[in-house]
Amino acid sequence: MNKRTETRENIHFRLLCLLDENPEMSQRDLAREVGISTGSANSFLRELIESGAVKREKFGTSNDRRRYTYLVTSKGKAEKTSSAQNVLARKVKDFEALRDEIIVIASKLKNITN
Repeated sequence: MNKRTETRENIHFRLLCLLDENPEMSQRDLAREVGISTGSANSFLRELIESGAVKREKFGTSNDRRRYTYLVTSKGKAEKTSSAQNVLARKVKDFEALRDEIIVIASKLKNITN
């Protein structure tokens, strides 16, 4: 999996987690939480809606056409679970590489100071 695909999966995962907890979050708030632009949040949400992972509904009785509720579907929950496993596997791999690098640096530092 290339970095771009990993980044996309990470963003989808974070959006699905946020929406599962708070379906009324605005695109602006989602963008802020994930660390992306509002335009990017809109694009990623559109991808999730088109894939069937998220369903968009009008927010309550609001007359504001910009307000929606984003509901995570059963397909979205399955994607969130799969993404969580992939993200965790990548984080563990990153952690192990960092741990190995720390061991090497600590060993070199020990040799310098002795």
